[in-house]
Amino acid sequence: MAESIILQVGVKVFLKNPRGRYLLLERSPTRYPNVKNRWDIPGGRIFPGTPLLENIKREVFEETRLSMVSEPKLIAAQDIIRLPEKHIVRLTFLAETKGEPALDKEHLSYKWVTLKEMRVLKKLDEFTREILERDSSQF
Repeated sequence: MAESIILQVGVKVFLKNPRGRYLLLERSPTRYPNVKNRWDIPGGRIFPGTPLLENIKREVFEETRLSMVSEPKLIAAQDIIRLPEKHIVRLTFLAETKGEPALDKEHLSYKWVTLKEMRVLKKLDEFTREILERDSSQF
């Protein structure tokens, strides 16, 4: 009999504004006490049974009250956690947006940055950094 594992999928989005800058959100230490690098791009876990595009739109809107004005393009897939009993995969997309975010209670602040500024940010999420360091020609 095969052992069952927990499989979760997360979605993240590099949101680019008309000025060519990308949105970073600062995670709340209250909501995310075990996260050391607090700056990340918007996103979260998908709801099983819901189409992927709906999950992406929902996560962006829940966290920022922004909408994507372009079709999201898949740019990376990463194993976030890979254990015998649990596997989490992160799918990262690129999309365009307009406007300024209104943050949810999970985030303290936001900033729009260039890719160069994002690369040198000390407290950037390690999985976001990995994508930037691997291949930024897709941006």
